[in-house]
Amino acid sequence: MNDASRRKERSAQTGFATSPLDRRADLRDRPDEVAALRERSDTRFAVVAGETPILLRTGAETQTVWFDESGADGLGPAQEEVFLGLDPDGAPRFGRLIDRELLDGLREQAVLVVTDLRSVALKRLVPKDELGPLGEAKALLDWHARHRCCAQCGAPTKLGSAGWKRQCEACGAQHFPRTDPVVIMLAVRGDNCLLARQSRFAPGMYSCIAGFVEPGETFEDAVRRETWEEAGLRTGTVRYIASQPWPFPGSLMIGCIAEALNDDIVLDGTELEAGRWFSRAEALQMLEGKHPDNLFCPPHMAIANTILKAWAVDGEEP
Repeated sequence: MNDASRRKERSAQTGFATSPLDRRADLRDRPDEVAALRERSDTRFAVVAGETPILLRTGAETQTVWFDESGADGLGPAQEEVFLGLDPDGAPRFGRLIDRELLDGLREQAVLVVTDLRSVALKRLVPKDELGPLGEAKALLDWHARHRCCAQCGAPTKLGSAGWKRQCEACGAQHFPRTDPVVIMLAVRGDNCLLARQSRFAPGMYSCIAGFVEPGETFEDAVRRETWEEAGLRTGTVRYIASQPWPFPGSLMIGCIAEALNDDIVLDGTELEAGRWFSRAEALQMLEGKHPDNLFCPPHMAIANTILKAWAVDGEEP
């Protein structure tokens, strides 16, 4: 169980990374006990329509992810339901998936806030201790929506273990939620770091480079490979800094600082549209929103911000 108030690691500074829930994996294969938890009066549900979370207004400028059963039922019939865990008071928490086709109607209800998950995190629309469970629910429910059929025989699968696996009754195969590891790294050389941008980024935003870890590869070697492929830089020492669950749809970001061994940057024009060395002073300006060219880095909820801060502010090196 996480105790977010006591966590000191850098990972806890990132969005979606902390949760007050005790996941209680020991209960997942006890269907009678999970059913009893679901029927309790203090049970609450986080609801996602397709990939879009539904928030309940609790005040003029406050929202919550948690609905009681009648409120969740009023949003639409459940397509899937998963057990997320117990809150610090022992109250059960579940996630519920409803049809994305209901979104237009839900947006018209003044008591609801319907927006994308990135905006929920970026704009701090819900309390911090609700963001982690919402990310958990969204990632898990999205996996269910994408894995209706058995990858082994093609037959329909059904939910099992309170939402933590899918079972194929045709061939007996069991399928479990996947998490895709992604390395995200700040390549540094002396007092400079490499930052780059993709065409989809907001104008002026530069970030760390990133890429998926491939089969048979350590995350250190993935850092070396991706840094070479995307920026033409050879890499020496690789140092882990922090991680972040990233529910888009279900990745784990592994943040590192990497020692660049050469100066010449050769960008992969497919992945990146621009990139260059930034001095430590420039990195600090970007973190503070004071760069003279109006350049900036990803916001507080992104691990790229955490990595850049670890190097530029805290003086971490490979």
